[in-house]
This record gives sequence, structure tokens and C-alpha cells, in this order.
Amino acid sequence: MRPLPVMFYSRRKTRFFLLSFLRHDFKASITVFFVALPLCLGVAQASDTPMYAGLIAGIIGGIVISLFSKSELSVSGPAAGLTTICAAAIATLGGPEKGMPLFFMAVSIGGILQILLGVFKLGGFTHFIPSAVIKGMLAAIGIILISKQVPLLIGYNKPDFWRNELFNILTLKHGFSEIKSLYQTISKGAILVALLSLVLLIVWKRTLSKKVNFLPTSFITVFFGVMLAWLLERSGSSLALMPSQYITLPDNIFADVKLPDVTHLFSNTEIWRTAVVICFVASLETLLSVEAIDKLDPYNRITPQNRELVAQGTGNFLSGILGGLPITAVIVRSSANAEAGARTKLSGFAHGVWLLLAVLFAVSILNMIPYCVLAVILIRTGYNLAKPKMIWAIYKQGREQFIPFIFTVAAILFTDLLIGVAIGVIYSIYFIIKHTYQAGFIVEEKSEGHHKHCNIELAMNVSYMNKKKLLEYLDKVPEYSVVEINGNHSNYIDNDVLEIIHNFKSKAHRKHIQLILHSIPEVEVMSVH
Repeated sequence: MRPLPVMFYSRRKTRFFLLSFLRHDFKASITVFFVALPLCLGVAQASDTPMYAGLIAGIIGGIVISLFSKSELSVSGPAAGLTTICAAAIATLGGPEKGMPLFFMAVSIGGILQILLGVFKLGGFTHFIPSAVIKGMLAAIGIILISKQVPLLIGYNKPDFWRNELFNILTLKHGFSEIKSLYQTISKGAILVALLSLVLLIVWKRTLSKKVNFLPTSFITVFFGVMLAWLLERSGSSLALMPSQYITLPDNIFADVKLPDVTHLFSNTEIWRTAVVICFVASLETLLSVEAIDKLDPYNRITPQNRELVAQGTGNFLSGILGGLPITAVIVRSSANAEAGARTKLSGFAHGVWLLLAVLFAVSILNMIPYCVLAVILIRTGYNLAKPKMIWAIYKQGREQFIPFIFTVAAILFTDLLIGVAIGVIYSIYFIIKHTYQAGFIVEEKSEGHHKHCNIELAMNVSYMNKKKLLEYLDKVPEYSVVEINGNHSNYIDNDVLEIIHNFKSKAHRKHIQLILHSIPEVEVMSVH
């Protein structure tokens, strides 16, 4: 029987992908689009960048990264976890006018660093960061993200909400006058729209989201907020929102794009520092998201970590070049994609196409979205990052997990993300050293007549950190005792520990101690004459 031609298999494969797309991925891509659109806008707003930056990142995350990635279900775009980093970096680099082009340059460099991580197969670095520190980092980002939405929720129209009115009220500095000023500058309409949208979000999520799973919660919330704001405006109510409280996108968003500035590439070290932070956090969030999504894959497909870093790095490089935000694989989009029944990465690719079409042909509709509704969406995202249930679960795991978690959260809130993570890792290392110091050996003591019998069972791995504890114990062994040191179960005994054991022989002889060694290698002991 003659084998079928290669063209037959190619057509069959194409037909399979087409049928899979029409049956599964098309519907899933629409669902992900409705999840991603408000998030792209909200993340841009929280990052203190123009709205186009979030949309560009969403389009590249969908179209470009889907082409390079080997992950079938993960969906990439601008991430809420990077909003605080973006806003702080832009302010440090010189503010919206001067700092933004430098920031976009940092995004591109961060993408190149990600590509290098993938090329040199360093994608497994996340396994060396304790989970308590990672959870602390995400919780801190969630807290900061929620706090940044408060001014938008109340329609506050002055800058520096936290440093001005609220700070003065809390510190009782001209408290009553500041309360009056705050009352005059907030918007009752924005508060009403935000509160009702938040109530709908909670109720829908708890009751109808699983029954009507083809309508994402974020889309329903945004649609409700848009219609409520429109009704307030059409009715001529005093609660109608002001034009400044709506999204404002130009008809051609690409005309206002600020390209990266390369003139200060080697003279401004803050660009490189920002690039390193973006590379680290974006890679961490991507790899954690991909790992979580792989567990939801009904076909048990595993995403190659290093290939994913190359894909994400390529996307971030292009996003920075075109004036977009940093991109990661996002757990919210990806889980929505999996729950909607996606089978291949055509769903993620198509969602990027829908975002592009919305930007090209539906700007007038996007401009109907109030900022306060986007704040509600981001509060939900921040809450998911810093859930009280998750914090309580870490607390119940014990102080070895909870203290590094709290140290990381506090350090990030009072310093910045890199320093906070470093402090959390250092504190976790302290606990590792402490346990290693205590777990080098086990002692069993019993008395036989007038003599003491000490059985020292060495652990599987005995490091130099155990030598002080062993030395102190051997020094306290009384005369005429029997000391038995057992290394039968040890795979590794540090040379420093072996020296202590063999040095003890002469002391044992002088104190009439019977020393019995089992599986203790000989080692040359330095003697001073």
C-alpha cells in the first residue's frame, strides 16, 4: 500500500486547526477579549501612562507572543502586577513628558534581558525564590494597586490624594477644613457608579458567573457602568459624570504614540535599573502563570520555560519600541481562556486581533467607559493578589512562612519591589541556616550504671554550619562516658565536621571517654607543635 502524500497530512492538519478554532477557540477568544479590554485600559491608567500603552501591549501580547510561545492556553498582555513599577519608574525618569520615552526604552531592554535568560536556559530561577516571598510580593502589589484606585472611585479631581487631603485628615492637620475640601472635590456620581458596579461584580461573580460563563464578569461590570453613567448623563441629573472622568482616546491612537528615547541609554543608570526590575518581575509572573495554566490544560501539555521567556522577551522588546507597557502571561486572561474551552493558542492570537479591530474602529465606544468602573475592575484584581484567605493560610503555616511573607510585604510598601524581594529572600535564608544549624545530628542519651552513653546520629547532609553545635556538645560530655557517632545514613559530611570528630579523639582519651565511630571517613587533622 502506497503511503499518503505529505500534502494530504498538511491539509488534514489545517482542517483540524480550522475546525478546532471554529468549535472552541473562536468563542474562547471573544471571552478573553472582553476580559482583556478593560484590563488593558485599567492597567494603563494605574501605570500613569496613556491608554494606548495598555492597548498596544494587549495587541502585541495576543498576536506576537502567541506566534513565538509554545504555550497553548496562556494569554499575554499588560499585567496589573507591574503597574506600581511602571508608575514609579516614569516618575523617577522625569515624569510623563521626559520620563515616558525613557521608560519605553527600559521596557525594550527588559525584553532583551528576558530573551537572554531564555537563550542561556535560566528560566528555572523562579524555583530558588521561596513561595512565601513570591506571595508577599504579589500581596504588596495588590495592596498598592487597590490604594491607587481610591481617588478614581470617589471621582477625586486633584493630584496627590494620599499626600494632601487624606494625609492631613489622618494627622489632624487642619482636619475639618480638609474634610470640607475633600467633600467639595469628590464626585457623588462617580461614587454611585463605582459602588453599584462593585456590588454587581460581587453578586455576578458569586451567583451567575458559572451559569452564564460566556459573559465574563469584567465585561458585565464595564457594560453596566457605561450604561449607568450614560443614563445619568441623558437624564440631566446632577450626578452625571464630568468629561474628565471618562476615558479619552484619540481617533487614531497611533498618532500620539511616544517612541523610546535612546539618547540617554548609557548615561542614565535608572533606565537599566528599571529594565532589570521589569525583566525580573515580568519573567517571574509569566513563569508562575504558565505553571498554573499548565495544570488546567486537559491535555497535560507542559510549556517550555526558556522558550516562553524568549517569546515574552520578543513581545516586550516590540512593545517598548512601539510605546507599549511591559507584557507578561496573565493568569486572569489565561484562566478565562481555559474555562471558555480553548484548545490551541489560536484563541490568544485571535483575542489580539479583536483588540486591534476595537482600537481601529470602536474608539468612540471605548471613550464611554468611566475611570471609576476601571478602578472597580482593578480593585478586584488587587484583591485577588492580596486575598485575606491567602494571608490567613500563610499565617497558619507557621512563623517560618509568615514572617518572610510579612517582611516582604512591608519592605516593598516602604521601599521598592527589588529591595523588598531581596529582604524577603535574605530573611528566608536566615531560617534555612537556622534549621540547617539545628538539624545536623540527633542525640540520644541514656545511663548505664554510673556511665553515660551518648549516641550521635548524623543527618543525611552535615554541613560546616553544624560544627559549632557539635563542638559545643562534645565539649560538655562528662568523663568516663561512651560516645557513639554514627554516619551510616550520611551522604555528605563536611570536612570541618570530620576534623572536629577526629580532634575529639585526643580529648576523649584524656577524659577516659570511649569513642566509637561508624562510617566516619578519615581526614587529615592539622596539628600545631
